[in-house]
Amino acid sequence: MQTIRIAAVSMNSLLGQSEKTLATMSNYCQEAAAAGVELVLLPELIMHGHCTPNTWEVAEPVPDGPGVEYMCRLARKLELFISFGMSEKEREIVFNTQVLVGPQGYIGKQRKIHLSRDETFFYKGGSQLPVFDIGKCKVGSVICYDNQFPELARILTLRGAEVILMPHAAREGMWHDSESEARARKKVFEYFTSYAMRARENATYCIYADQAGKAGIVDMYPADHFNQPNHPGGAIVFAPDGKIVKHTQLESIQDEMLIADLDAVPFIAARSHPNFTIRNRRPELFDELVQAQVTW
Repeated sequence: MQTIRIAAVSMNSLLGQSEKTLATMSNYCQEAAAAGVELVLLPELIMHGHCTPNTWEVAEPVPDGPGVEYMCRLARKLELFISFGMSEKEREIVFNTQVLVGPQGYIGKQRKIHLSRDETFFYKGGSQLPVFDIGKCKVGSVICYDNQFPELARILTLRGAEVILMPHAAREGMWHDSESEARARKKVFEYFTSYAMRARENATYCIYADQAGKAGIVDMYPADHFNQPNHPGGAIVFAPDGKIVKHTQLESIQDEMLIADLDAVPFIAARSHPNFTIRNRRPELFDELVQAQVTW
């Protein structure tokens, strides 16, 4: 790994307003490029919205759909690597997909493996865990709820990942005024600081970025239902030792971008430590991890 400057964008994706969302994504990427950023992480499902009722209609093919083509042109123009979430349609089946593009165009994708709550109404789970070499580092993606399964980050690390992207559209609290907004913001920050362990146990940099704001009202639920697309937002960068490198503010829910340098020196130090877990694993004892699911 070489030192690389990254940006993690926390922003809203208003349901039914994909063109407006694309414009905001573009603006943040331009701002990031002007600041010397080389890799931008945008949230899960940012392009088309999280569990929007017309998900099947708005979903696009990857890489030949207009959304990916737009982001490819943007990445070429700005000489950026960009990771962004969208609804992908293949053979009439829709997936929750994180796409990676770069200065040379389309690179690859990660489909969400484990679906949470009502996501099963809209998406089918993926079955692959690719790692992509972008020059200065190798990256893999673990999407939202998938981060609750430590096996995924471990597999990506075994496949060479040095940076793990954690795009989210997390619904971990609702708010009604400035006081409850700050409370929701702090709650989600405290909840997702647990991802420090994913970084520490794999000696990888981990980058978390959540959608931010109220995306709209979904008619199939009561207005105050916990499945409404209300995302407390925020971004966090974790170092390979599990410490927080940088995070966004905790007082309000708003669109914002965090910029940080992923320094190669701490990464090399963590990977060189005699207790680096990958070096000391005992996989011959792990057979139960790949057995059929247990029914409790």
